[in-house]
Amino acid sequence: MIIPKFKQVTFSQNDYLLNEGKTENHYWFIESGFVRSYVVDTKGNDITTNFYTAGDIVIDWISFFLRNPTRENIQALTDCVCWQLDFETFQQLFHSIQSFREQGRTTLVNSYFSLKKQSVSMIADQAKERYIRLVKEKPHIVQNISLKYIATYLGITDTSLSRIRKEISGK
Repeated sequence: MIIPKFKQVTFSQNDYLLNEGKTENHYWFIESGFVRSYVVDTKGNDITTNFYTAGDIVIDWISFFLRNPTRENIQALTDCVCWQLDFETFQQLFHSIQSFREQGRTTLVNSYFSLKKQSVSMIADQAKERYIRLVKEKPHIVQNISLKYIATYLGITDTSLSRIRKEISGK
């Protein structure tokens, strides 16, 4: 009942799944490729807020559920194959299929936990610790994503990330 409701959509590298100022109308499941979400800071710099890859759900939960314009951009870093549910179809499935509703809640809660862990880490951990954790927990990100995006995600400069990488590899 659920799978036929998804529509396959492909994105080319640098295409946007969502632009700042728009309301999120899609729930995306990534089959292949890499995606990042980012915000533009007060100085005009892109700051990466998350990375997504095969098996991940990509969505701006706040914009999707509250129907508000987003402050984030969601961009394909590589060519991607995604499966899309529109808002109305998601709502129909969410309210009519208990297992879909429970999976949605689990995904939302896990997303919150991940966000909370990242925000606390940005305050309480050294940049080197954040990088080591990223390498351990998401090696595929470190192997496939530009260091400039990884640096902004970690809250550091490209130069600092290069220094940390050199320090770690020197051990």
